[in-house]
Amino acid sequence: MSDAPSSLSGHGGRLAAAQARFPDAPAPWLDLSTGINPRPYPVPPQAFEDWGRLPDPADLLKLEAVAAEAFGVEDPSRVVALPGSETAIRLLPKILPRGRVSLPLPTYSSHAHAWRRVGSEVVADPAQADVCVVVNPNNPDGRSLAPEAVLALGQRGAVVDEAFVECEPSLSVARFAGAPGHERLVVLRSFGKFYGLAGLRLGFVIARPALARRLRDTLGEWPLSAPALAAGLAAYPDTAWADATRASLADDAARLDALLAVAGFEVVGGTCLFRLARIADAPARFEALARAGILTRPFDHDASLLRFGLPGYDADWARLTAALETSR
Repeated sequence: MSDAPSSLSGHGGRLAAAQARFPDAPAPWLDLSTGINPRPYPVPPQAFEDWGRLPDPADLLKLEAVAAEAFGVEDPSRVVALPGSETAIRLLPKILPRGRVSLPLPTYSSHAHAWRRVGSEVVADPAQADVCVVVNPNNPDGRSLAPEAVLALGQRGAVVDEAFVECEPSLSVARFAGAPGHERLVVLRSFGKFYGLAGLRLGFVIARPALARRLRDTLGEWPLSAPALAAGLAAYPDTAWADATRASLADDAARLDALLAVAGFEVVGGTCLFRLARIADAPARFEALARAGILTRPFDHDASLLRFGLPGYDADWARLTAALETSR
């Protein structure tokens, strides 16, 4: 069997590429290649009713205030809403001072790509860097730094990607980003992963007010769709849903660990939204699962690894269980 094509290892969610690579796989595909909550937040239906007018700037300000409260940020002017944290990853290297950027690898590949595109040198050692980029918890292995260690990096200048921090809220340093004494700390937050609504494209940057204003000017008057605004306004204040979801995701992650162990995998990392597993014949397992219509995430840097997102419903769990049994 051939190795998984690189088009399926750069990011998760490349379902069209998987369908082209495995045209005989049964449909519908079960996409486990991403770390997105498979049971999304129940956005009120009226959020998708009014497509006939431009999003109201007042709703954008409300969303930034609601998000600031959810993140523990005292000053909403430091919170900038934008169409997904990927947008921030691409914008910040163009706005922040250029120089050496530390980026412990492996991690989310868009960071290195974005900094290299503006001519910055990417290094491994934070002591040699002008800006330290940290994904906390890290994607794909879930490793984490304590808030104290992140804040220490922030004194040098740090961009902290907290895309998966809802799984471990105690790790977040968002409340400090851009505040007096932490002006060089910038934090990114993602909405779509934990709330399971990645297609809405909603994320945030928390930064010092001057940088926040510059980002707003760059993004323009209507950076978000009306449904994205409505979803964020409904979801962030719903702490009961978030608490219950965090507990159920932890249970599902443990269930997936047990299932993978039975199939011969060693779980070597992850968060409550994805698990990283090792097995010697990972390329063959990837292909067997793909031929069964189940997409996982392979890695170019280590062919023995696969990342699994969480199945959502009983039929998905049963399908994965059967495919793992036949892939052995």
